[in-house]
Amino acid sequence: MKFGAQVSCYRNTWDSIREVAEIMDAGPWESIWFADHYLPPPGRKEEEHLTAHEAFTVAAAVAGITSTLRIGHLVLGNTYRNPGLTAKMAGTVDHISHGRFVLGIGAAWFEREHEAYGWDFPSMKERQDRFEEAAQMLRALFHDSRASFDGSYYTLEDAPLSPGSYDAPIPILVGGTGEKRTLRTLARYGDVMNLDGWAGGPMTKDYFHHKVSVLNAHCEAEGRDPSEIRHTVLMPTMVTDDSAAAEAFMRGRRLGEGTAAGPKSYVIDRIGEIVGAGADEIMIGGIPTEDVDQYHLVAEEVLSQFA
Repeated sequence: MKFGAQVSCYRNTWDSIREVAEIMDAGPWESIWFADHYLPPPGRKEEEHLTAHEAFTVAAAVAGITSTLRIGHLVLGNTYRNPGLTAKMAGTVDHISHGRFVLGIGAAWFEREHEAYGWDFPSMKERQDRFEEAAQMLRALFHDSRASFDGSYYTLEDAPLSPGSYDAPIPILVGGTGEKRTLRTLARYGDVMNLDGWAGGPMTKDYFHHKVSVLNAHCEAEGRDPSEIRHTVLMPTMVTDDSAAAEAFMRGRRLGEGTAAGPKSYVIDRIGEIVGAGADEIMIGGIPTEDVDQYHLVAEEVLSQFA
């Protein structure tokens, strides 16, 4: 079973991020993931002055100081960068890491940071339309290293991608599990599904199976072999015997039923249910970056149960 962790880029220092990355690289972790925001989410005005490290820059730095971890984002916002620029950055990080990069990307949702930095924040429909075009472009560039594209929002004119994918094509992780558009885009152009526990849905095997079944139906409609797509889960996690702290963790983030917050045995059971449901990888989220002891605890007391 593969396990990764989403490491916060916010309200902290680069040195704390680096320390966690080095600890993970030396431990049982398979992958490290970063979110992509320019203001600390969820967007409280009084916190806008706090640090929000730029996600691609952090990924490149981590690629240079690690040797085993796969590196990616949960997830990049498509509206922040032209997809051609995203592809160039992805190819560069894939070469820095010698083929360990995964391109995680979604349609974007954080309206306030678009306002703050002068970026357009289109309607949900237009963001989904843009995202689908971007995913098609990225797949073409990662697989062929040169592409032309003439869409409603984006174009490529015989554009090379050099450096491109280091060896195998860079995998595309599609952020979100919207059943009408997002999972269809994944079936057409993606390689990895991610069920995001921060979105508030129940973290149960039934919910996981439902989303996979919707994806499989889109794959059938698109003529795609469902076995080509990996299924991953981002699981917010808090190991604590303090029931009040676990409740506050759940309530403060509006997390869904089945989230892994509670005593060690409960966390193991919750993660075990998702492992048993057939997930290919689970990303642990919510461990404070400055609390390196928690990374050791989760690795030694929780992940070891699935070795």
